[in-house]
Amino acid sequence: MYVWARLAKMAATAKSRGPFNVGDTSCIAFRCLPSDVDSNLHMNNARYPMLADVGRYDIFFRSGLVKLGRERGWAPMMGGIQCVFLREIRLWRRFELFSSLELWRGLQFMGKHRFVLENGQTACEILTTAGIYDLRNRRFVAIDEVMVALGINAASREPTEAESRFLASHEALRAQAKLPISQRLDNASPAD
Repeated sequence: MYVWARLAKMAATAKSRGPFNVGDTSCIAFRCLPSDVDSNLHMNNARYPMLADVGRYDIFFRSGLVKLGRERGWAPMMGGIQCVFLREIRLWRRFELFSSLELWRGLQFMGKHRFVLENGQTACEILTTAGIYDLRNRRFVAIDEVMVALGINAASREPTEAESRFLASHEALRAQAKLPISQRLDNASPAD
């Protein structure tokens, strides 16, 4: 089940957290609910990206992107995701989700989502790529154009080494996924 109730609560309380600016970090508190857990009674691995959506949309609402998107027919679209799980979040435990816009280039931006336990330990970190799709003109919008439309006068920072590896891996996997299945099978190396 998707996290509709949490998205609705975030949207209803977004104004109380103030505007979001480049360099800010969104912080939303959660509790691990029975609907979040698997048979191990800890948060299911699929739930982390869904909750990251809540953090991402907090940024979209508070930056003005949702309003701008409605006016222009723009919609955010995910490009890729990478998760690393470090510690479990057990049933009923409280945790915070810290979300940020890390950098952008061309048609995509990169976000980071960190799930932090009450003791300050990181349970999971997620890197994402996404773009803004112009539904009316059927094209992705340059992120610099999005920033100008939002009234943001900021330059993207350069990626760290780990972020560069993530972006390169994402591009390579994307290129491979676009190949016809027959071509992908032909390029597969036999098992040893």
